[in-house]
Formats: sequence, C-alpha cells, structure tokens
Amino acid sequence: MTVAITLILSNMTVTLFIVGLITAAIISLSSRHRHEPGFVSGAFLNQFLLLSVGVSYAYNFVMHSVFGAFTAKVIGWAQSPFQLEVAFASLGFAVVGFIAFSRKRSLLVKFLALVGPAVFLWGDAAGHIYQIATTGNLAAGNAGSILYTDILLPFIGFALLWWHGAAVRRSDAVPERDAVAWSEAAS
Repeated sequence: MTVAITLILSNMTVTLFIVGLITAAIISLSSRHRHEPGFVSGAFLNQFLLLSVGVSYAYNFVMHSVFGAFTAKVIGWAQSPFQLEVAFASLGFAVVGFIAFSRKRSLLVKFLALVGPAVFLWGDAAGHIYQIATTGNLAAGNAGSILYTDILLPFIGFALLWWHGAAVRRSDAVPERDAVAWSEAAS
C-alpha cells in the first residue's frame, strides 16, 4: 500500500491525467447527452482543465510552498527562495484552471487557461533537459515522469481543445430542424 501511495503521489501529473480520462469517460457514458456534438469532447476538455490544470497546479503550489525542502530534494536541487515564486505561479494557474473548468466558459477562456501552463511546462522541460545535459541530474523529479508530462500534457490539452472546438463548430453547422430530430432520436 505504501508503494502504491508513493507511486501515485510522486507521479501526480500522470495520476491526475488518468483520473481525468476515467472521469470524463464515466461522465460521457452515463449521460443522456453523450450523443450530442461537443458533449463528450467537452467532458474530456473540462476534466483536463479541472484535474491536469486546476488540481495539479494546486498540488504543485502545496509541494513547492509547504514541502519546499522535500520537493527540492526530489528534483535534485538545493532549497531556494524561488520555490515560493514557483508555488504562487502554480496557484495562479490552478485558479485559472478552476475558472475555465465550467462548461459555460468560452473556447477562448479555455484556450487561455491552457496557454500559461503550456509555456510554464515547456520552459520547465527545457530546464530539466538542461540540468540533465549539464549536471547529469537524473533525479526522479527532474528526469522522471515529470519531464515527459511537462512536454506532452500541453499538447494533449491543445488537442482536446481542438477536438471540442471542432465538435462545437459541427453542431453549429447542423440546421436546427436536423439537430432537433437528431437529438430526439438519440434520447
């Protein structure tokens, strides 16, 4: 049990991403709206915004502020006052992720909620790669799953946004009478 908890907590970005996929699938499969254009894609995008942005960055805030010395050790760095700055940047991204999570938010708001974290993560990945190349830092928090999620999660977030935008545009292109008939047939 201890090993499982350690694995989950030390790979929180992967854990939250997987929980988001499972949650979105459950929402999609259990809803009567599952056949509506944009519903499934919206469920996956919103769960990504909630968990991979909101909760993940709230977790990052706690780890870099409350457990800063531990987090620095996991990354292979010395404790630094800059960790508190990273913590508050993470808190800002968390708040934006929670705000953008609502189905009622526009695609622009959702896009903006993905842009800041993407820049942060890709910059973070570049820093990890630089540390690997120049100092041989292969610590789990520098060269482990965090490096891969720093690179891949923004691409996944933008792919989900594109999928949802395309689904919404398709549903807007369906004439109203066809949309009503299609909706009634799906229920």
